[in-house]
Amino acid sequence: MSIAKTYNPKEAEEKWYSYWMENGFFRSTPDEREPYTIVMPPPNVTGVLHMGHMLNNTIQDVLIRRARMQGKNACWVPGTDHASIATEAKVVAMLKEQGIDKKSLNREDFLKHAWEWKEKYGGIILKQLEKLGASCDWDRTKFTMDSDLSEAVIDTFIKFYKEGYIYRGVRMVNWDPQGKTALSDEEVIRKEVNQKLYYIRYQIKDSAEYLIIATTRPETIMADTAICINPNDERYQHLKGKTVLVPLVNREIPVIQDEYVEMEFGTGCLKVTPAHDLNDYELGQRHNLPVIDILNDDGTLNEKAEILIGEDRFIARKKVAKMLEEVDQIEKIEDYKSQVGFSERTDAAIEPKLSMQWFCKMDQLAKPALEYVENGTIKLIPEKFFASYKHWMENVKDWCISRQLWWGQRIPAWYNSNNEWVVAKTEAEAIQEFEAQGKSTEGIRQEDDVLDTWFSSGLWPMSVFDGVRNPDNEDFKYYYPTNDLVTAPEILFFWVARMIIMGHDYTEKPPFRNVYLTGIVRDKLGRKMSKSLGNSPDPIELMEHYGTDGVRVGMLLSSPAGNDLMFDVSYCEQGRNFANKIWNAFRLVKGWETIDTPATEAQKTAAQWFENRFNQAVAEIDEHFANYRLSDALMATYKLVWDDFCAWYLELVKPAYQSPIEAETLETVKTLFQKILALAHPFMPFLTEELWHDELFGTRQAKDCVIVAQYPEVKAFDEQIIKEFATVQQIISEVRNIRNSKGMSPKVELPLAINNTDVNFSKYEESIVKLANISELTFVQEKITGAISFLAGKTECYVKLDTDNIDVEAERERISKEIAYLQGFLVSVDKKLSNERFVQNAKPEIVQNEQNKKADAEAKIKILEESLANLG
Repeated sequence: MSIAKTYNPKEAEEKWYSYWMENGFFRSTPDEREPYTIVMPPPNVTGVLHMGHMLNNTIQDVLIRRARMQGKNACWVPGTDHASIATEAKVVAMLKEQGIDKKSLNREDFLKHAWEWKEKYGGIILKQLEKLGASCDWDRTKFTMDSDLSEAVIDTFIKFYKEGYIYRGVRMVNWDPQGKTALSDEEVIRKEVNQKLYYIRYQIKDSAEYLIIATTRPETIMADTAICINPNDERYQHLKGKTVLVPLVNREIPVIQDEYVEMEFGTGCLKVTPAHDLNDYELGQRHNLPVIDILNDDGTLNEKAEILIGEDRFIARKKVAKMLEEVDQIEKIEDYKSQVGFSERTDAAIEPKLSMQWFCKMDQLAKPALEYVENGTIKLIPEKFFASYKHWMENVKDWCISRQLWWGQRIPAWYNSNNEWVVAKTEAEAIQEFEAQGKSTEGIRQEDDVLDTWFSSGLWPMSVFDGVRNPDNEDFKYYYPTNDLVTAPEILFFWVARMIIMGHDYTEKPPFRNVYLTGIVRDKLGRKMSKSLGNSPDPIELMEHYGTDGVRVGMLLSSPAGNDLMFDVSYCEQGRNFANKIWNAFRLVKGWETIDTPATEAQKTAAQWFENRFNQAVAEIDEHFANYRLSDALMATYKLVWDDFCAWYLELVKPAYQSPIEAETLETVKTLFQKILALAHPFMPFLTEELWHDELFGTRQAKDCVIVAQYPEVKAFDEQIIKEFATVQQIISEVRNIRNSKGMSPKVELPLAINNTDVNFSKYEESIVKLANISELTFVQEKITGAISFLAGKTECYVKLDTDNIDVEAERERISKEIAYLQGFLVSVDKKLSNERFVQNAKPEIVQNEQNKKADAEAKIKILEESLANLG
């Protein structure tokens, strides 16, 4: 049966993904094998596949497929995160389109809408991951608000509370006026923003004198409760004990002194607004200043502002500035750049806000999580991220874990009518706790706030195996700790650190052994890919156009661990071309007719070389995987297949046009081709499975699939054979180059003489004659005059051309240029070797490498000079 002329990725992808699923190849249950476990970083339930997901999940799939082929019990757990802020915003927007205001709903009704939305849209990204070929155990799919996972979250809150880590109190928090919720420090993204700096006149009471105070936020002046000066500032000594009037509202506030104020910065005077700035709040605490919060939860001005009540804060800023100008209390306005915090979820500008919240003490919890990474129990890949991880863990702040939302795990705290509270799992347990404390049980109600999403996802490697509620269950004991976590550096603290913290607190074990940190996917201009910039291709469209295998290869070719990926669709084109190369090589082999005769010595020699080269490549690839250099592992595979197998081995053994091939040789080719397919499978699952089942390899049993075939193991290889053949390859290439440089047809046969060396080239004679198109091959022990000569390794070779076919002057010019280049190269090498500091400080192998370069250059110059002399 013939094979299609071109590879049809779509047909293969649909066929084989269904086949793998139907035959349970992704399913994992505990057994006697070594487990290999990955938990998928759960994408937001609001999400659709983007280029970052493509990269992250392709890497995970490569690792899991390779482990499965190595005979390990590979378990990749998929799932999604409920993403409290983002999902609630989506549901609120959906309701608004339906003419429903969230405020008109009670919690129960809103959550019904939220769950309906989740069921309709929440699984889109997981279906898209199937298109990518993700070989997850879909039967294990989890959602962070599944009942068992939610129960684990509540149990953990209660556990941490009893251990003294969780407390409730009024603190300055990051407030998201759009999401109307508090955020942790890690959920705030700092951006440089172009602003205005307003210099405002504050009148000293009972004086014509004004103080000039600079601020970027004139809308907050109504919340000012003091003016602060440095006690050492001579300019303002006369102001001690004085008061000033807040512009527009004429409220009297004191002048205070504190060394916190920098005399050289701005005007040396600081307006103190304790309710709307963290530093001002701390200053106010030291000086017992009142706190006036003039902002509502949605960022509009409240009645405490006295003016512009109900106006949005940014509109109020412009209006206050205009009002100040009208009463001549603006000195000047300047353009100004400063860092402003924005919500990571809604992109709203953050407001510092005093708020009653729930917090988790982090200082003690963070210590073991730092030690795991410091002592190498957990490896960060690449290591460059350790410094920032260490800094964060050593300077960690208490974590604000409460969110003013309805979508999420509701905090298990209960209040009575006196606003006293207890922590308990159920209302019944709360009543018992109130009674035990001798407190009223009237008007029992549960805390409205939910927990920060990261509090639940921090349990992910445990909760997906039900290890929090039931640590003695078979799955948890078998799969935990997991092996590799593949994630993005920007959630190293959001998520990775918290999983380590919670994993240690429960099990005194790390949740994983290795953390592979991917880079950011950027466009070829270096810009981060985003919908707003319009520079991010649709991954689904890419896979439709280039085939999934092509896109997987394209992503990985340009993705060194931890370094940003400069992505361009040309990489996907390269990936598609690679798939087509393998397909066409297979068509070539399948088209050969056979003759029932043994292989020739040349074919056996070629097979011996390729098997050794294959084993050498497997060792290289294994080392790359061991060091999580997946891009390098793919490139080594790519070169082995494209160059060594297709360009050399198949060319060496293929029969002459319309001639049959020896049956023994074809069997060898088929065996080697299957090894190639197994090696490439983790990167290119669909193409390799399609070819694996071709009739060329005989009839396969139902489960005789490449997805579970033996992955090539590292074996010994003969470096001498590889080195010898590298010389043969160079000889063939040099002869071809001679033809190219002379504009000769590849069909023109040329005579070749090889000066005998230690290498026995006689066993390669047939291969050299065939691939270099040699009319006569001779082995000599003397130099041949009147011929073009070249070095292949240390072997001197000669090609004698008919002088009628040579432009002697052009050849003389070409050789002279090459000599000049090598002489310049020799000068640079000599300069390095004559540098005593280099010779003394460099590693011996580096010095030896430079000496080898010198010897090679000198030998080549000598040969070229002889060639020049031969031209007369």
